[in-house]
Order: sequence, then C-alpha cells, then structure tokens
Amino acid sequence: MAIKSYEEQLEEVQKAISAVMNGQEYQLGRMRMRKADLQFLHQREIYLRAMIEREKHGTRTLAGWGK
Repeated sequence: MAIKSYEEQLEEVQKAISAVMNGQEYQLGRMRMRKADLQFLHQREIYLRAMIEREKHGTRTLAGWGK
C-alpha cells in the first residue's frame, strides 16, 4: 500500500468532515455507528494544510544571535 500525499489525505479529511456535517450517528439494525470526531478532523485538516504549505514553500526559521 502506497503512502498517500498530504493533498490526498486532506481530500479524505474534507470528505469525512462533510459526512460528519450531514449526520454524526446512524443505526443499522441494532448496531449504532458513529462517524469520526469533528474536532479531530478539523485539527487534522489544519495540520495537513500546514504540511502542504511547508512542502511548497519550505520552512521559515528565524535565528536569534545572542543579546
């Protein structure tokens, strides 16, 4: 199984967020199902966006030179 890119992961997270927004829980017979946690998905989305930007533009590090 290939490792997915940050863009692919972000797309999956955004689809999951959309699914959660359309209904958090559902029931199949006697089994109750709960979709992913919206707060976790939102935090993952922020992380993935940051990683995509980092890949595109590199990191920005400021160095302090003593006082």
